[in-house]
Amino acid sequence: MMTPGLRKFALTAHVTSSVGWLGAVAGFLALAVAGLTSQDAQMVRAAYLAMDLTGWYVIVPLSLVSLLTGLVQSLGTTWGLFRHYWVLAKLLINILATILLLLHMQPTTYLAGVAAETTLSGADLRGLRIQLVADAGAALLVLLVATTLSVYKPRGMSPYGRRKQREESNTGGDTGLRRIRTPITGAPRWVRVFGIVVIVLVLLFVIKHLTGGGLGNHLTP
Repeated sequence: MMTPGLRKFALTAHVTSSVGWLGAVAGFLALAVAGLTSQDAQMVRAAYLAMDLTGWYVIVPLSLVSLLTGLVQSLGTTWGLFRHYWVLAKLLINILATILLLLHMQPTTYLAGVAAETTLSGADLRGLRIQLVADAGAALLVLLVATTLSVYKPRGMSPYGRRKQREESNTGGDTGLRRIRTPITGAPRWVRVFGIVVIVLVLLFVIKHLTGGGLGNHLTP
């Protein structure tokens, strides 16, 4: 377990990086919309160049810091990493969002390169430009879900968490988990719904890329 001072420092770093990630994605979305809808060629060029810089130098570092500090927070406090469903859900969201972010920075960089060398008309690379708006909007929604989980901390312990809770109760240990009155039941309904939604989204993502709707399909003028 971490000392109180270290725990507060890790929490501050995690909250700062997570909120910064959310805000940077919101800015990325605004730039993507401006690049798609603006009739000003200089505005379009500036938007896509700014998106590339924001993605690599702000969003990617913040996502990695958020993931790292989230792991530290989980492993260094009584919440644990595998005890509570909401922590597992946040971990899954963070890992998937980071992986997809790194994958989808490729078309952003490509589009920024094209914008730097030529003037984009309204019809140029329109499919890719729409994809960036959709990706940014989806990322913003996912990060809002993660933020909601952090605030509400919905009840529900994993089988591992329930087993550890019983062991600590039997040995008289007090890690603070006994103060959380979680009934020893199956997975809550929200966990099942969340799992189904994640599985469907992952399948749609895989199908999209296997059927030629992936990243490389858009990387041509």
